[in-house]
Amino acid sequence: MKHDVIIIGAGLGGLVCGSILSRAGLDVLVLEREAQPGGCLQSYRRHGLSYDTGFHYVGGLDEGQSLHAAFSYLGLLRLPWHRLDTAFDRIRLQGRDFAFVQGGSRAFADALAEVFPGERDALQRYAALMEEATLRQYDGLNPGKGPEDVLAAAYSDTGAWSYIEDNFRDPLLRQVLGGNALRMELRRESLPLFSFVHCNAGYTESSWRLRGDGSLIVGTLCENIRSYGGNVRCRAEVCELIEKDGRIVAVRCSDGENCEARTFISSVHPSITCGWLKESRVVKKVWRRRMAGLENTSGICTVSLRLRPQALEYFNCNHYVYNCPDVWSLPLSEGRVGGVLVSCRLPEDPADRYARQVDLLTPMSWEQCRPWADTVVGHRGEDYLALKGRLADECIALAEQSLPGLGRMVEECYVSTPLTWRDYTSTPEGSAYGMRKDYRDPLLTFLTPRMPVPNLLLTGQSLLLHGVHGVTMTSLFTCAALLGKDWVWQHIIRNK
Repeated sequence: MKHDVIIIGAGLGGLVCGSILSRAGLDVLVLEREAQPGGCLQSYRRHGLSYDTGFHYVGGLDEGQSLHAAFSYLGLLRLPWHRLDTAFDRIRLQGRDFAFVQGGSRAFADALAEVFPGERDALQRYAALMEEATLRQYDGLNPGKGPEDVLAAAYSDTGAWSYIEDNFRDPLLRQVLGGNALRMELRRESLPLFSFVHCNAGYTESSWRLRGDGSLIVGTLCENIRSYGGNVRCRAEVCELIEKDGRIVAVRCSDGENCEARTFISSVHPSITCGWLKESRVVKKVWRRRMAGLENTSGICTVSLRLRPQALEYFNCNHYVYNCPDVWSLPLSEGRVGGVLVSCRLPEDPADRYARQVDLLTPMSWEQCRPWADTVVGHRGEDYLALKGRLADECIALAEQSLPGLGRMVEECYVSTPLTWRDYTSTPEGSAYGMRKDYRDPLLTFLTPRMPVPNLLLTGQSLLLHGVHGVTMTSLFTCAALLGKDWVWQHIIRNK
């Protein structure tokens, strides 16, 4: 059977593309290597409770905000979203507490200006930049904007740290603005202002937590695909893209099956996609070297805690706690835990005041994992277990600055590292944010959906932006490459 579209990888990018394309009337097949779909949205169960590893909260779901149109079209607004407190992110840094508030970028700036009154003008300029980013995020899909690309904004070739250093005089405020560091890799040398602003703007509009785990999103998207005649097939590992006369004609799976289609979309890492093109007349050596030379962002260690009943009341915000003065230096080179995001799972019963689960997330470099790079899940040895135990203890100790006595509340503790991400999501080096974007070379490091092979497209976190917002946005551009940007603009953005 020849499909219209085969999508490789059932992460968020692949499933969003699959939902859109199947609803547009195309015959879609999604192939996933793992036993369950979801990619970085995968959850796992232990003793009756489900745990997330990467997904914890999203921004911009209210009408007219950055994710509303896409989530409405995908049916994701029907899920049980719960709005976080006005002060949705609470930052503890250098012995002081700060709050990021939702309600728009102006409200965000005004709240910080109460603490840093001498920086009010600079904060208002930053707020205007976030507003511009939100307004222009879909310019590349707007037929009335002509051929302008989304990266044409003036801040695509500006560094985030350079902007902050040039515009804010107070050294503490420079750190506070990076206080929600777990949303992205804060790297002075390379992080584009484009990425920094987009990763913050949606949350200042509105911030939300899901009552349940990321599988609710995954299940909705899979149901969308199947309801429109498509299919999501797990345990289907692609090992080769078969090219004929300069076009991909089929994928070969590890069991020897060939699946044919007219168009192919890969939502897995671009370097892995490139490796599947074993003999290509179209993909030149220079392009392969480009893919091989691009760096990956750092990973995340997640410490998932099951708490004793009625030990901790649910808190409707996120805590970011640091014991290092420079949030832009994480992960620390010596391997210590320098900062942690503390996220509380909503109780399954809305009437329940107490939390049973808390997740602690901290940046983790691949260098810490390298001694076990050749191992597989469950067979990494005692030294690896000792490392996970130390990281868990350090995360809990740091989190206790905001949640006193947390360690005494713990019943069970589960730890995942970049090795876990690598083995369950096929992400090289367990990267949490995909390939590293670099403002010094945006044309090289901001990949577009188009590949040298005309009927092979890319999607996912290694392209334009990472995270739920970024990957959803990127998926729209991938679908526009197939359906046309007019179609995406009218049916999804304008919702007509």
